[in-house]
Amino acid sequence: MARRALPTTAAAFATAAALLLTACGGGDDSPSDDIKGAGNSSGSPSASPSSSAPGVKRPVIKLPSSFQLTFENWTSSDPVEQAVLNDGKEELRAGYAAVIANDPDSEAVAFYDTEGVHGQTKQWIKSYTDKGFTVIGKLPVFNPKVTLAENGKGAALTYCTDETEAKTRNRKTGKVEGNPAGTNPYVLYSLSLTKNEQGVWQNSSVRGERGKCSR
Repeated sequence: MARRALPTTAAAFATAAALLLTACGGGDDSPSDDIKGAGNSSGSPSASPSSSAPGVKRPVIKLPSSFQLTFENWTSSDPVEQAVLNDGKEELRAGYAAVIANDPDSEAVAFYDTEGVHGQTKQWIKSYTDKGFTVIGKLPVFNPKVTLAENGKGAALTYCTDETEAKTRNRKTGKVEGNPAGTNPYVLYSLSLTKNEQGVWQNSSVRGERGKCSR
């Protein structure tokens, strides 16, 4: 699964992958995978980090200990790059929190998405919730890279995820499954972010490409 790329059941994998590719905000002919949500490296329920835009009232995002979304080396000495990293993290956290809460209409997701990409993100969330799936396990997010636009209003963010220990669980039956056998667990995500009037870096597009990362 790509952007918003957690494993689905084998039977649902093809359909979910197609939905996820669409949710990524477009695609080419290369395999794509999608996932959202971000947090700290603790195994306990995680709340949102400090605001990257002082004075902005942000949604509080919490993830349960059953899903550990961790961020490795998610820091920059440049304050603008750090703001992009912070908001990129929260955008990802918001998406996975919405899946877990069975809430495709999450206000936190809308906060971190531009209007143009929000509908696609909602479809990605529904690709889980409509089938009765939630997400569990561990999802490390690593190797972030930020490129800032010269006008100061846009940025590109890439990062990798490792789905080795990420799984889905059926809410009714409790059945737990990972990606189908032979699936490469590493996914490269490429995001475009736009700085809004409040100073929040919102996601405007996202693409996931499986097998484009490694440890």
